[in-house]
Amino acid sequence: MTAPGNINFFADFQGLASLKNDAKEKAPAALKEAARQFESLFTQMLLKSMREANKSFGEDSLFGSDQADMYQDMFDNQIAMQMSKGKGLGLADMLVRQLQGGVGATSQSQEPPATSRTQGPTPVAPSKDDFLRTMRPHAEQAAREIGVDPDALLAQAALETGWGRSVPCNAQGGCSFNLFGIKAGSQWSGATVNVPTLEFESGIPVRKVERFRAYDSPADSFRDYAALIRDSARYANVRGAGDNVEAFASALQQGGYATDPQYAQKIAAVADEVRARSDVLKLAAAMPSTTNRERL
Repeated sequence: MTAPGNINFFADFQGLASLKNDAKEKAPAALKEAARQFESLFTQMLLKSMREANKSFGEDSLFGSDQADMYQDMFDNQIAMQMSKGKGLGLADMLVRQLQGGVGATSQSQEPPATSRTQGPTPVAPSKDDFLRTMRPHAEQAAREIGVDPDALLAQAALETGWGRSVPCNAQGGCSFNLFGIKAGSQWSGATVNVPTLEFESGIPVRKVERFRAYDSPADSFRDYAALIRDSARYANVRGAGDNVEAFASALQQGGYATDPQYAQKIAAVADEVRARSDVLKLAAAMPSTTNRERL
């Protein structure tokens, strides 16, 4: 097998031919090196195309010459080689996965795909109805503590997490169970997660990375939320809003809970869906026939 370290020049086509043979023999190191070499050649082509396009703006340059073009090409080739080292442009890794699939080779010594190292967020509920079923007991308990409608809390949690599908997670995919988007300030001593978020500054949406509180369960999230509303003077008007979801949501926004200027309207809109779905779920639960429930 050709040792990967022996092929260093940017256009070693003889070496590439050898690597191709090794790849057919399902050699993992050769597959990776062949993909890196291909990425290098692709980068050369990309740089050359850019140089050709740029010539149209500088054909009359006093410094232009055939010798300069030759040295520029050599420089671009070496740049291409350097760019393909390490992680490169990502093209090499993609090619390795494609080649492995094509030749049917798998090896435990190869790096796992990126998705197995950094998992995406895990939904806390597979559907909107499951979200309501799972979270309602926690919402009812929290709502009693602060004197509001449980549907209002379910609506806010649904808005903050996309009905449980976008709960903040850590880099390993561990769920924070933070259902209300509560950030971790200086007084928070518990676990945290750093995740991208959208904030509004003077009405303009800005992408940021913020530190959020992390909990062990949805129940803990509802309890902490209830404590925040109950104990903070900023949310005095939120407490005791009763069945008036609009008053609840407006008081939250006026207290500075969120920077989104449409936050209150969004909660009210989601609350309408929460109530409609909850009515259907109650009706289905009251029906004795399993078949009829499925038809709903």
